[in-house]
Amino acid sequence: MSKVVLITGGSSGIGKSMGEFLTEKGFKVYGTSRNPEKYQNSKFPILSLDVKDNVIIKQTVSEIISKENRLDVVINNAGAGITGPIEEIPEEEIKNNFDTNFFGPINVIKAVLPQMRKQHSGLIINITSIAGYMGLPYRGVYSASKGALELLTEAFRMELKDFNIEMTNVAPGDFATNIAAGRYHAPLLDDSPYKKPYGNTLKLMNEHVDSGSNPNLMAEAVYSIINTPKPKGHYKVGEFMQKFSIVLKRILPDKIYEKLLMNHYNL
Repeated sequence: MSKVVLITGGSSGIGKSMGEFLTEKGFKVYGTSRNPEKYQNSKFPILSLDVKDNVIIKQTVSEIISKENRLDVVINNAGAGITGPIEEIPEEEIKNNFDTNFFGPINVIKAVLPQMRKQHSGLIINITSIAGYMGLPYRGVYSASKGALELLTEAFRMELKDFNIEMTNVAPGDFATNIAAGRYHAPLLDDSPYKKPYGNTLKLMNEHVDSGSNPNLMAEAVYSIINTPKPKGHYKVGEFMQKFSIVLKRILPDKIYEKLLMNHYNL
């Protein structure tokens, strides 16, 4: 029997790559989008879902279960970028980012757990970010939301052991996707004390995305995890130096690591 997979944010970027790859491997894949009507030519069904709307989440999950009578894998991929000096980012935009990147996955997890518990099986994969392992300048809110999801998964893993439900994080580095276009960017204010360093950092971040890795690497990693009987709690996918930066943070004194980051961003 083909495993049934739900991918939030499955209409573009990494989510689309994962959905197409898993479909080719014989999985029954359902993706989601806030505007599914735009993706009539998708290689797998795109359903309506907004991770900030609990009613729609429950409706969509129920629709899949009524069709398939099971739900084997859930990939919390929907997310939003945000940049800017923390001092200048409006509070509502900070809350909006956490609603999407942190509370959104929680809402989806809560909606699917009853079915997985009924099946006494299931796998939930949370797509986080290597940025979630460190507080990055002018990406602090994004780092915090993804870091929070990493820690939440650690707790969830222990709470779900009795039900044979697995959960893991996959933290990507920079990939060639359209994430930069969908980010909230705090405006570059002429009278801001952060104008020059924030402007330079923003340009560097966009260059990293434009020259990022092929999203198919994430698809292959997720496929491997699905076929792993007992997945680890954390996986990292990206260029060597991006993954190695996490190792450096563990072994270097705080001030030295901070200096390395500032040098990287020309601060």
